[in-house]
Amino acid sequence: MRFILPRPLRWALVTLAALVLIGVGWFVLQVHPLGSPGVKVIVVVHPGDSMSAIADEMAAKGVIASPLAFRIDTLLFSAPTIRPGSYEIAQGSSFAVVKSVFGAGPNVLTVQVTPGLTLHEVALLVANDRGSAFANTFVIDAQRAATVNPYQPNGSLEGLIGVGTYVVTPSETPATLVQHMENAFYKEATSVGLSPTTTVEGLNAYEIVTAASIVEKEGYYARNMPNVARVIFNRLARGGPLQMDATVLYYLGLDGGTVTHAMLETKTPYNTYLSPGLTPTPICSVSSTALRAVLHAPPGPWLYFTVIDKSGTEAFAVTFAQQLANEKIAASRGVG
Repeated sequence: MRFILPRPLRWALVTLAALVLIGVGWFVLQVHPLGSPGVKVIVVVHPGDSMSAIADEMAAKGVIASPLAFRIDTLLFSAPTIRPGSYEIAQGSSFAVVKSVFGAGPNVLTVQVTPGLTLHEVALLVANDRGSAFANTFVIDAQRAATVNPYQPNGSLEGLIGVGTYVVTPSETPATLVQHMENAFYKEATSVGLSPTTTVEGLNAYEIVTAASIVEKEGYYARNMPNVARVIFNRLARGGPLQMDATVLYYLGLDGGTVTHAMLETKTPYNTYLSPGLTPTPICSVSSTALRAVLHAPPGPWLYFTVIDKSGTEAFAVTFAQQLANEKIAASRGVG
């Protein structure tokens, strides 16, 4: 005798089988989406993010279509160890590709250019992120870019890269990174009213940037910078050397510290104790504050300045006798 399932039960089983097939088909399409991957986007994984939060972030960026499917996949199969950081992943990627990218670790790095960094120091930051070969090409591309920069630099982009954070993706080239840094400087310069044709108190635009770089190093804090700029203008007007320690240290590859008698005897255009006028190039990246200080230096007769307390406050003097008195005050406060 043949056993025949009741019709309602048969319909239920057929419906269940259809639903299973539909579910499996849906899941397979989530794991292996049709079509080619789309544009690359950046997915940020924060410390402590759950797999659910990461899946939601990927879905929001279009990397995957279903956070639920990704979570099911990681439960059924392998789940990568995902380190905090930024990842460049193409939209519409397969789960295998997503896991591979996450498993390799963050592939989007950042270079933080702060005021006062030299181009050499920036290149070292680039090398830390992308390796020496990338950094070496970055330096070569920066030299090439200097030949067509509208500020007409003296063979180098020193001082002509904008401060800020630069996102370096796997597809970034050294040339495009250089261009991004130049563009950031142009934006920064425009924000303070500086253009390649600007002149102030006899200085052209490139010399303004050079003066601002010295102000950046010698003033250090925003409250000091305007008066330091005026000291530079006054010393240039007087003629003779600027006598700025930061320029000597720049040539020697040093950042801060005591300038010795031997250092002051170093024969280089960057030794502003021996060579008159400004240095041949800027000596570091500049902030908008330093640029404004040079563009709008306050009137004043000062020729000297020195740090007089441990908060970095500088005192300004007209005569050398006043400078010596300020230095004595600084010494009494344990400065110098």
